[in-house]
Amino acid sequence: MKLKVKVHPNSSKEDVRKTNEFIEVWIKEKPVESKANEKLLKLLKEYFKKPVKIKSGFTSRIKIIEVEK
Repeated sequence: MKLKVKVHPNSSKEDVRKTNEFIEVWIKEKPVESKANEKLLKLLKEYFKKPVKIKSGFTSRIKIIEVEK
């Protein structure tokens, strides 16, 4: 299953919320040296309770992720 994710890096909180258009994720890490992407994957894995990977948008705030079945 592929989903659109909007990331809010360098946030004061960590949260995952589903909206009509996106899965929105707030993370504390800054977008430096893939640290934000690593934290994003960790939070989404906990949220979905399944492995996830980034399919596109590695350097963008809007990403396409794939949740494994």
